[in-house]
Amino acid sequence: MTHTKTMNQIRGKQNRMIGNLMETIIDGSCRWYQNHNVAIIEKTPEPMKVIRPLKDIQFICCFMKKAQPDYKGTIKGGQTIVMEAKHTDKDRIESARVSEQQQESLENYRQMGAITYILVSFQLERYYMIPWVIWKNMKEAYGRNYVLEEELKGYKVPYKNGIIRFLQIEG
Repeated sequence: MTHTKTMNQIRGKQNRMIGNLMETIIDGSCRWYQNHNVAIIEKTPEPMKVIRPLKDIQFICCFMKKAQPDYKGTIKGGQTIVMEAKHTDKDRIESARVSEQQQESLENYRQMGAITYILVSFQLERYYMIPWVIWKNMKEAYGRNYVLEEELKGYKVPYKNGIIRFLQIEG
């Protein structure tokens, strides 16, 4: 095995581990909101089809279509919320991190009256709720197809006791 292939496998495994950790943090935050009767927000299941069962809970599957936004739900009072979650260890995040399918879905939900966001993590320590309309117009808003963390200060949300306070309520 070549050094490059080995490094790519290591990076891939690290990225999956970080993604799983971020999902765990967001899921816990969503449970916190549900336990406080503020919102019910759930992870959108990946659209997949089982091709062949293997053993126990293992199976071979394939994805049926491209990914939708990561989280959907309802805030108390009836407002729909749709979020896509992204993580970076860099000082910037690129607009292209949201797939065309996710962009289309976020825009469709926004046009139907949902509040739509990109929840961005920097180093799993600092979180920002960027409105979809800002993200989709990143080139016009920031003059380029990426945004620096320092430019997102107005969208920062508290992260306290393992809970991302993306709805910014007290509790």
